[in-house]
Amino acid sequence: MSRLKAFGFLLVFLIPATLPFAAWLASQGLAPGMAAWFPLVALFVLLPLADYTLGHDSVNVPAEQERAFAHSRWFRGLTVLALPVHLGVLAWSGWWFVGADLSPVAMAGWLLSQGVVGGVLAINTAHELIHKDSRFEQAVGGLLLASVGYHGFKIEHIRGHHVHVSTPEDASSARYGQSLWHFLPRALLHNTRNAWALEAGRLRKLGLPALHWRNELVGWTAAWLAMAAAMTAWLGVVGLVFFLLQGLFAASSLEVINYIEHYGLERRKLPDGRYERTTHLHSWNSDYRLSNLMLFQLQRHSDHHAFPKRPYAILRHHADSPQLPGGYASMFVLALVPPLWFRVIHPRVEAFRARLAPA
Repeated sequence: MSRLKAFGFLLVFLIPATLPFAAWLASQGLAPGMAAWFPLVALFVLLPLADYTLGHDSVNVPAEQERAFAHSRWFRGLTVLALPVHLGVLAWSGWWFVGADLSPVAMAGWLLSQGVVGGVLAINTAHELIHKDSRFEQAVGGLLLASVGYHGFKIEHIRGHHVHVSTPEDASSARYGQSLWHFLPRALLHNTRNAWALEAGRLRKLGLPALHWRNELVGWTAAWLAMAAAMTAWLGVVGLVFFLLQGLFAASSLEVINYIEHYGLERRKLPDGRYERTTHLHSWNSDYRLSNLMLFQLQRHSDHHAFPKRPYAILRHHADSPQLPGGYASMFVLALVPPLWFRVIHPRVEAFRARLAPA
């Protein structure tokens, strides 16, 4: 990996920077309503344009260098740095929201902007951290998830999604023909319930009740409630509403990405009733250079599901994985309009299935 690409992962911090930049634009005379929507314009209009301009990056780290990159303090430090950056931006964003005298339309823009930023900086980074063996990194990931109230992801993603991905048992794997708006509420509700069910099942095997201090979700829920109480004490009821809604929108943005990552892909059921092993053929891959840097290479998702413990810096591009026609930012917008999504993605799903079909 080149030094330029290694430093390029700093670009992830441009995403939260869109919020204070938007506030600065408002201070320079831009209408607050327009400023409140600027982060979304930056992420879903300007980023896709830059993505297509800068093109692809299909280069993989040489196998003999993977161990050094996997243990690099630089790459691990960037993910840990996301916690203070996110909490700082979240607190400042709530303060600005309460004091900016925004119209309802502007409020919606700012809440959605903060939610998408949280989905990237909090949930996406936590996704990397909760796969680590280090208890410290897992704790940082848990705090990031608690800050958006989606701490069940820490349990459900590892013990639910990765086990059942691309099967009917996984609420985060969209079926062929399922619209985003049908998928989204079901994913949010099922995955939250399933996280608690998984923890209850684990404790039951230990002879303990579900509501026990050893239930990991009890601790993370307490952390979330403490953050909500702090925001309320500081910024009042409006601050609490801000905190709750930004979390809902962050969790929703995460599930939109889940929709994109596995849409229409299926693992075959074997004669013994089990599903085939998860490989790099069961997730959509995208090798667009800029958005991969800004998402800690989440778009190399096919390799992540084949090798869940592989750190983001050494995730591999697989040319034979199903390939998205753009980065996640452009696919996110496309998924919001189901007819357009189906028109673009269905031919790719069908071509991929035909390629895998027995001769």
